[in-house]
Amino acid sequence: MCSGLSQRSNRVRGKGCLSMQYVIIGNSTAAVGAVEAIRRNDKEGSIVIISNESHHVYSRPLISYLLLGKTDEHRMKYRGDNFYRDNKCELMLNKTAVRIEPEKKQVILDDGTSVSYDKLLVCTGSSPFVPPMPGLDEVKNKFTFYTLDDARALDNVLKENMKVLIVGAGLIGLKCAEGISKKNVEITCVDLAPKVLSSILDEESSAIVKGHLEEHNIKFYLKQQIAKFEGNIAYLSDNTEIEFDVLVLAVGVRPNISLIKDIGGKTNRGIIIDERCRTSIPDIYAAGDCSESIDISSEEAKVMALLPNAYMQGECAGMNMSGVDFVFDKAFPMNSIGLFGLHIMTAGTYTGEVYSDSEQKNYKKLFYSNNRLNGFILIGNIEKAGIYTSLIRERTPLDTLNFELICKMPGLMAFSRKTRAEKLGGIKNESIGA
Repeated sequence: MCSGLSQRSNRVRGKGCLSMQYVIIGNSTAAVGAVEAIRRNDKEGSIVIISNESHHVYSRPLISYLLLGKTDEHRMKYRGDNFYRDNKCELMLNKTAVRIEPEKKQVILDDGTSVSYDKLLVCTGSSPFVPPMPGLDEVKNKFTFYTLDDARALDNVLKENMKVLIVGAGLIGLKCAEGISKKNVEITCVDLAPKVLSSILDEESSAIVKGHLEEHNIKFYLKQQIAKFEGNIAYLSDNTEIEFDVLVLAVGVRPNISLIKDIGGKTNRGIIIDERCRTSIPDIYAAGDCSESIDISSEEAKVMALLPNAYMQGECAGMNMSGVDFVFDKAFPMNSIGLFGLHIMTAGTYTGEVYSDSEQKNYKKLFYSNNRLNGFILIGNIEKAGIYTSLIRERTPLDTLNFELICKMPGLMAFSRKTRAEKLGGIKNESIGA
């Protein structure tokens, strides 16, 4: 393959040509998937990664474990120290892409410089959403909890016996609560929703999780919102007063879609992409938490912000950017979280008939219809969750297996003999009987 830099994608690649120039906005899980896919097909094209952070690519879900002392910044790295060098990437840290000029095929940075591309990937992720609250601007020790820098800043101010108020009892807020729990601080969570983890749990499963968290000294005010702040006092909608030393805002996140929206690309809550991770603008792709794609469990377009999905979308984009037709059409929402030793896993959509089973802190609920498993909620014992996720991902007809056994005791014995052989050894032999 030829070497050099190309300024336009319409250059003919071949003997004596200039090499392809790939630009990736965002230094994330999706970016890693794209880089590794590109390098499978194109060893010489240039890859430029633009990041508004100052770090080597890291696993964002681990920031709570960093505060908890279960990991360190080196082990948080999503790829090894030599990842960029080995893949011949130019990494531009502390740079923000402010505009895309598709007619010139270039990205404009916040310092006024530009980067030209032949193929562009936007994987800009999400940003914390902070709703307007009277008096918030006057609160001194306030933080979000989304990046490594957020975790560092919070850690630097926390001291024993401080009172921490977390606004939000969703995934981010509760992981923050766990992360700071060993600091010997008093933690209170406020949420407008009537239950914890309201976006992924039903009432019964949420009650189990809430009780478990309360056993670890987390206090909750649910169905409440902050009416106003006065110094270090939060006033709730029912006039309850909560004193605090540190405020964490974990209300939610919003996908970063402006780079595509501002140039007329199709967006909804996220950047709309097809099964090849293409946006509506030629030679521009999107992947990860900023994108919106089809959830196969509900057949609806959604933002599905989870790490494996981000990697696979990035991989899909990278394959197509480097000239290999590649489809990723098996995305569905899935969450796996641990809170003070209690494991929680959810996936898919909660529609259809229901199988449920619960015993103390072990809880299982499966949702199915039209001969397919649509989704599940598991708390406690999640050991066999992979079987359920496989059934959703592959849209496996339930009448091809012993679904009653799958519900009660998930395992390969519930599958046909032929399927067991294929799963265990990759055997594909039509002579194997059912």
